[in-house]
Parts: sequence; C-alpha cells; structure tokens
Amino acid sequence: MKITIIGTGYVGLVSGVCFADFGHDVVCVDKDSRKIDMLEDGKVPIYEPGLEDLLARNVQAGRLSFTGDLTSAVDGADAVFIAVGTPTRRGDGHADLTYVMAAAEEVARAAKEYVVIVTKSTVPVGTNRKVQEVVAKANPDLDFDVASNPEFLREGAAIDDFMRPDRVVVGVENDRAAEVMNAIYRPLFLRDFPIITTDLESAEMIKYAANAFLATKITFINEIAALCERTGADVKQVSKGVGFDGRIGNKFLHAGPGYGGSCFPKDTRALARIGQENGMPMKITETVIEVNEEVKRRMIDKLKELCDDKFNGKKVAVLGATFKPNTDDMRDAPSLTIVPALVGGGAKVNVVDPQGRHEGEEMLPGVTWMDDPYAAAEDADLVVLLTEWNEFRALDLSRIAKGMKTAHMADLRNIYSSADAKEAGFKRYTSIGRPDLVA
Repeated sequence: MKITIIGTGYVGLVSGVCFADFGHDVVCVDKDSRKIDMLEDGKVPIYEPGLEDLLARNVQAGRLSFTGDLTSAVDGADAVFIAVGTPTRRGDGHADLTYVMAAAEEVARAAKEYVVIVTKSTVPVGTNRKVQEVVAKANPDLDFDVASNPEFLREGAAIDDFMRPDRVVVGVENDRAAEVMNAIYRPLFLRDFPIITTDLESAEMIKYAANAFLATKITFINEIAALCERTGADVKQVSKGVGFDGRIGNKFLHAGPGYGGSCFPKDTRALARIGQENGMPMKITETVIEVNEEVKRRMIDKLKELCDDKFNGKKVAVLGATFKPNTDDMRDAPSLTIVPALVGGGAKVNVVDPQGRHEGEEMLPGVTWMDDPYAAAEDADLVVLLTEWNEFRALDLSRIAKGMKTAHMADLRNIYSSADAKEAGFKRYTSIGRPDLVA
C-alpha cells in the first residue's frame, strides 16, 4: 500500500515510520522545511526511544521518504493520514480544527483518483463528517472515503504501542474504505491484535472517552493520596490493594503531582466542551480537570512547608521537568506550575532533566539548567523529585544529603521512602499520600 502522512509531529512521524516497517511505501509530508531537512539527514525532531534507528532502517530499505510537496506525496496514494495538531482553542476549550480542515482541503485538490482520507489527529465527534464536506466542496469530482483512526500512543513507549496495540480503532462508512484500512493494518491482524471497526462517530468518541477515563483514574488516586495524608494511610499500599481488583486494574493508579502532556489536558477539556455543546455536561470530566489543577497547587504548598513557609532566598534543585520520563514533551507538565511558583517566590532553582532542556529553557525562564543532579543539589535547601526518570531512581541519597545546606526532600513520584531518606541523612522527607519524615 502507498500511504501518505501529513504532519511529522509525534503522532505522524511515529505512525509513518511504523507503517513503513510493516512494509508499506510511506511518504511523510510537512510544511516545516527544517523538519524535512532534519528527517532527510536521519535525525528526528522529537525524543522517542528507538525511533531514530527504526527511521534509518526503513529509509535505507526505500520504504520511507520525506517531502514538503503535498501534491506529489498524495499522487497515487491509497490512503492519506491527517496527523496535524489539534491544540486547545483559546477562549472556549474546544479542539482547534484549523490545521485538520486545511489539510483535508489540500488533499482534495491534490488527489486525482480514489483515496481514503484518514483522520489520525484527535478530533471532536462530528469532525470526520465536516472533513467529508470540505473535501467534497474542494473537489466535487473526487472519488474518496473518510475514515477515523484515532491513535493511542504513549510517549516514551510509542513504537511498542503501535506494533503491539491493545486495539486498533477504525471508523468507516462502507466496505470499500474498510478493505483499505484492513490492508494497511493486516500485519497486526495476522498477529491477532484486535481491530475494532465502528462508525465514524463512535471511533471519535472512543478516543476521548479512553483518555478521560485514564485521567480520571490518575485524579482519583491523587485525591485518595491527599486523604491518606490526613488519615495516616499509605497510598502505595492502597493503590496496590485496589489495583489487584480485576475490574479496576493497577495501571494509572500511581499518585503524583497531577497529569500533564499532550493528550490528557487537551482531550479532557475538549470532551467537556463537546458535552456542553450537546446539552450533556460531562460533570465527572469537568471535576477531573478542576481537581488536577488543585493537585498541582497542593504540591506548591508541600514545597513551601519544607522551606519554612517561604521560597525567598532558598536554593532548590528540581529533578525532572518533562511531564513523564522518556520524552522531551513539556506540554502541561506539572513543572510548568511548580517551578514558576518557586522562581516567583524568590527561590534560586536548578533544574536537571535528561531531555527537557530543549523546550524547557524557553518555557521555564529564570532557572539554571544542569546535567548533574548532585551538582544541582549542592548547598540546596530542598531537592524535588518531579519526574521519575530512571536516572533518578537509584540516586546516592547520602551523597545528595551531605552536600545540601538543609537536607530536605520532596519526592513527588514516591520513588523512595521515609526509611531510605532517614538512612541517607535527610532531616525532612515528604512524598504523596504517605507518612512524612520529620526529624
């Protein structure tokens, strides 16, 4: 199959590379000439483990190429995947579909024969119907179908998620489009991965419902963690006991400083807006959004308490800035709420993150970026574990404590324990939903 991918962002690039690895002929298109130049040089504009090697292998095999010329890329394609951004629209919380509709119109004008136009971007229910209208208006003579194919990729594990998915969701209206999509995903079908075929609206809704549910699990356990702190319970033990229930499961039951990233904040806001527009308020989702912001602010209170109720004049080492490990994505990361509060309060902040500096230097002004967590914590009043990178899971806590001015730690990912901190020489240690160490 010949496949065209419009957009070389996270979803588009990972999908294009993986489709090529399936054996398809893939062309990735982007208007950003700098991205195309990078990709043609074998470099990827995002951080995703294993992606650069997989890209190089498929370019070498002749199955993967990159271009800024959409017309040539669409010519002869069996399917064109639209994988452009749908950021939150300012003012109303809805997904901005400007890029999706512009791409659909360009495809319509470029295509000359039957093609399936596939929406890979996360879009509100009803968007694919609008795509149909845009394409038909731009090129009334074009023979085409529209399909919805939402992505479920976790940053940091995207290749494995694509190659070994929990499920593939395909929304189509007729057998002809279904046959094209089945041919594209045949390698997964042959390995018995579930391929779910639905109508367009159901496919669109599945994406939002799934992300909102996962965001709800995270927010729920964070509320339970706050209650654990008041009652003396240990949220790690509570999560373990709850997660063994097969009806609930143990994933996304890890207490922390709130969810962030490119999907959950954007998609929960969009789902809430869809509900409002359809006269069916998503009250649970709206509450999840509100509570998640409260969780981030509660983390600031924790840090302030460890700094004698004031940040002014304190030196703080923050370990981790991205919203999760194994990504360079800073979008809606808890660090974007917590670090500015430290800086704004007068603290001198050192930040260490294996991949976050590229975006973080612009998004977190007023901090000092460092590569070594031990150097960052030297003479510090507080060290904050904010992202659970593997590099921070086996720190020499004794070395850190000895080098600090005041040996206080806020472990906002529950990586260590009060016993670990006490043995290492910390005088104060606080985590999420567990008893604190107070010397």
